[in-house]
Amino acid sequence: MTDTTTNPTADQAVRTDPASTDAAPAFDPTRRAAELAILDALRAVVDPEIGMNVVELALIKQILLGENETEIKMILTTPFCPYAGSMIQQVKEQAESVVDHPVKVTLLAERWDPRDAGLMW
Repeated sequence: MTDTTTNPTADQAVRTDPASTDAAPAFDPTRRAAELAILDALRAVVDPEIGMNVVELALIKQILLGENETEIKMILTTPFCPYAGSMIQQVKEQAESVVDHPVKVTLLAERWDPRDAGLMW
C-alpha cells in the first residue's frame, strides 16, 4: 500500500533569486591578486640558516585577507629557531608593504617537513 498524502510545504521548492543573495563569490580575482602580491613580497624574507625564502620553504601556511586586518599563519623550520623574532617581523613588514592595514603574524605549532618544500636531504 502506498501513501498518497503529500506534505505541501515539502513539495514546494524554495526559490531564491541568485542576484539577490549576499554570499561571497567562490573565487574573487581581486582577493587572489592581493594574496599573490603578499606571497611575492614574502619572497624577500630569507631563512638565514638555510638561505631560502619563507615561501620556497613552505613556511607560510595561510593568508587570511581582511578589510581591516590581514593574518598570516606561518611555521618555523625548527621549534627554537634563533631567528624567529627577526623572521616574524620581516614577514609582518613585507606583508604590510602590500596591504593598507595592519598585519598579524601567527606562529603555528605545526612541525616543518622539508618534503613540503620539495627538499630531500
